[in-house]
Amino acid sequence: MLLVESMQSISVDNLIKKVLTYQPGADVDMIRLAFEFARDAHEGQVRKSGEPYINHPLATAELLADMKVPTSIIVAALLHDVPEDTIVTVEDIRKNFGDDIASIVAGITKLGKIKYRGIDRYVENLRKMFIAMASDLRVILIKFADRIHNLSTLNALPPHKRLRVALESMQIYAPIANRLGVNEMRAQLEDLAFAHVMPKEYEWVTGLMEQAIRVKKTYVDRVRNIIEQEIKANDIEVLDIHGRVKHKYSLYKKLLKYERDMVQIHDLVALRIIVPKISDCYAVLGIIHQKWKPLKGRIKDYIAQPKPNGYQSLHTTVFCEEGEIVEFQIRTEQMHDEAELGIAAHWQYDEDGKTASPKVRKQMAWVKDLAERQKFLKSGPEFMESLESIKIDVFQNRIFVFTPEGDVIDLPEDATPVDFAYAIHSQIGNTCVGARINDHIVSLDTKLCSGDCCEIIVDKNRTGPNPDWLSFVKTSTAKYHIKSRAKSRLTRWIRNINLESGKDN
Repeated sequence: MLLVESMQSISVDNLIKKVLTYQPGADVDMIRLAFEFARDAHEGQVRKSGEPYINHPLATAELLADMKVPTSIIVAALLHDVPEDTIVTVEDIRKNFGDDIASIVAGITKLGKIKYRGIDRYVENLRKMFIAMASDLRVILIKFADRIHNLSTLNALPPHKRLRVALESMQIYAPIANRLGVNEMRAQLEDLAFAHVMPKEYEWVTGLMEQAIRVKKTYVDRVRNIIEQEIKANDIEVLDIHGRVKHKYSLYKKLLKYERDMVQIHDLVALRIIVPKISDCYAVLGIIHQKWKPLKGRIKDYIAQPKPNGYQSLHTTVFCEEGEIVEFQIRTEQMHDEAELGIAAHWQYDEDGKTASPKVRKQMAWVKDLAERQKFLKSGPEFMESLESIKIDVFQNRIFVFTPEGDVIDLPEDATPVDFAYAIHSQIGNTCVGARINDHIVSLDTKLCSGDCCEIIVDKNRTGPNPDWLSFVKTSTAKYHIKSRAKSRLTRWIRNINLESGKDN
């Protein structure tokens, strides 16, 4: 688990030691040079908490080192606040550290202090972040680490600023982290923000967790020992078995689904089993089900059908010793790294430090679409309206739905067959008249679920979408096309009336 360490323990030596554990050939001199450059630039500056400012970029870099990111990201993290808060410019960074580092730092740096005020400044900073993210995803990793450390020291700010930063973290940063599969950072962003956005609920959930974990710990340890012996008896190597405690905000959301009934939460402490091969994952699943009876409908194969953010694992919930219910998560070491670190687990660079791995490049498609949609919005209100649709399209929980040919369509939760049709092609959406989900005819307002196979029934003679669909579609793509067709119909109707009026005259 990533931890924000106390200021007293942070030093550049600790940072270098951490980097060398996963990258023995790292350019240590470059890291030390970046630290000294930032320290000198921030000389005399203190944070709201009264601590030397250099502690913040150091803490940000340490968080990223926990994710085993390349040296270029560590160096940029150390320098990320220099152009904004000191007289040193991006050009100075370019001269000392090269184009690549300067480009990352420029993407992180907020706007100048004069051009915008109030809501316009907020809008422009978000817009700049989206666009910078689209050109280089390393920017957003540093923004996540920067925000996690800021949230951990939020008590130094006045209450209204605390709430603004925490809300933004929960509504924008955490969902982006989730979409990129960076689960550890997402969980930290949510839990740290949760304490400030809903302090009473946070205390309530914390109390429930502490009490439940005290009761569960001994039992889970016993189950862990039993299953470890069973697996080894079947000659399967176990790399690790450990308990995973559910994060607080995640638990809170689940409690709301079950009317705040803790008895309904079966995965407060899940047992995570790490094995070498995919075949071992399925073998372990069989061993668990041979030993204990599984709960119906609670076996999830995210290996064969990964989540849209790339998450892979086998999940099963079983009636364990004395009838207690326990969840197991089974995965390989690579799946575990990808589940915790998301895009950071795939960050591989060429000699120039600019080319990301194919899995990272795949993430760029929706990020670039997000940036394009923000680039040309002029006003603050226009941007904020667009931001609300982004929260549905991009930041909500995602589901994956299959075409009859086996292609995967990535959609927001509660999407309908009409959203699915428009995600394939606008013409399919416009001529859609019905749908089959898992071979059953359904109404077009039916909510899709992850793993569904959806077939769209079209009528080529249909002239366009039904405007009533706007009452249930979820994606902005579907809404845009439905509104556009309705508007063009109205325009044609008015033009025809004018033509008829001309004839009469």
